[in-house]
Amino acid sequence: MRAKRRPGLTTLAIVAGLLGTAMPVIAQEAAPLPVPPKQSWSFAGPFGHYDPAQLQRGYQVYREVCSACHSMKFVSFRNLSDAGGPGFSESQVKALSGTFKVQDGPNDAGDMFDRPGRPSDPFPAPFPNEQAARAANGGALPPDMSVLAKARDIEFGGLWFLVQPFSQYSEQGIDYIHALLNGYHDKPPEGFNLPAGKYYNDYFPGHAISMPKPLNDGQVTYTDGSPQTVEQYSHDIAAFLTWAAEPKLVERKRTGLTVVIFLAVFIGLLYQIKKRIWAGISEGTGGNVAPTE
Repeated sequence: MRAKRRPGLTTLAIVAGLLGTAMPVIAQEAAPLPVPPKQSWSFAGPFGHYDPAQLQRGYQVYREVCSACHSMKFVSFRNLSDAGGPGFSESQVKALSGTFKVQDGPNDAGDMFDRPGRPSDPFPAPFPNEQAARAANGGALPPDMSVLAKARDIEFGGLWFLVQPFSQYSEQGIDYIHALLNGYHDKPPEGFNLPAGKYYNDYFPGHAISMPKPLNDGQVTYTDGSPQTVEQYSHDIAAFLTWAAEPKLVERKRTGLTVVIFLAVFIGLLYQIKKRIWAGISEGTGGNVAPTE
């Protein structure tokens, strides 16, 4: 029987060298991201509801800033007047949609043409296709914002997944969007190798994000007296994206509350029926009805 050959010193040295080279990279990638701070949202909790004024401000931020790169292909202009949403009137929606140019066609000659937008049109995309979007953004594809608030989440790690279903807090994804918009730095920390064309952000995985800082103080002019700061802008756009992803949130919560009340009443009735059915049975029978002759 041949003896097993043990790895030589040269092999061990090569493995150790490779591990030593890889460890800093692994440690940097595995470094935990800071947990976005919890925010106060009007729509949080079982009795939460959207703030129409905040949603209107969020739409303004989207139109003036975010729509230059990000689409919202699953949201139509007419949704802005839906119950429980931003609260625009039908005439306001018609006026808003008319300020956009929408490509339509073909016409009788087979050509595409531009026309004013209609309330039934979805928000127009800023780019004609994915390739054009990547070419205009250094190879990065700006994500569609229709369901972005539901597509983002926070991983707390550990055994938090056992507690999270009972915490009654499901706004982690919106907290992440808010924190991301406030997490930019002009310069990366010392020792951090920021790739060319990237920007340092505290909350983005890997800390190197392709999107430059989109918001600055005083960038969007509010007419209702709200603060014109990055903090307020990010709060408003995060709320608007939540509504876009869950436009029936208020209706769903009302339906859930109705179901809970119905079940509570139903259980109470069942208990009273059970007491009446078993009331004539004596305690000494051990739960069995005595046989009749």
